[in-house]
Amino acid sequence: MTTLRPFTCDDLFKFNNVNFDPLTETYGLSFYTQYLAKWPEYFQLAESPSGQIMGYIMGKVEGHLDNWHGHVTALTVSPDYRRLGLAALLMNFLEDISEKKRAYFVDLFVRKSNQVAINMYKNLGYIIYRTILEYYSGDQDEDAYDMRKALSRDVNKKSVIPYTQPITMRELRHQTNH
Repeated sequence: MTTLRPFTCDDLFKFNNVNFDPLTETYGLSFYTQYLAKWPEYFQLAESPSGQIMGYIMGKVEGHLDNWHGHVTALTVSPDYRRLGLAALLMNFLEDISEKKRAYFVDLFVRKSNQVAINMYKNLGYIIYRTILEYYSGDQDEDAYDMRKALSRDVNKKSVIPYTQPITMRELRHQTNH
């Protein structure tokens, strides 16, 4: 039986087994603690009966007016626990929190090359809203898909009308700040 529970500071010292996946974005300790302090309700962990961390989701709520939305910053499941529906369980949790916060939609960014994740998100009702050029940096820069799912507050589904042209990181930052 899987238990969903709030992520705690102590978990920061126990979740490396989940973060070693090459497709999992990892961050500095201060980034995780910032999320724990600002959006604790959006930071949940899936735990096995033996206390093993199976996966986690980290997110936030942000935006203004009809851009008020939940955002998935990180979702990862340990390779030992994949294909059990944990990612869907964690995503549903974040969507429910976003509904309670009266968000219009939930969004997330995913590498264009991560077809397994893209298909999973599509099966959960997400659409590819737009492409963000060179969102991921590293040995080889990679574009991201901004995927979205409208929530009940967005009655006319305006938040999921896709862009036809890709945007740059500069354009994304400008949109986020306004």
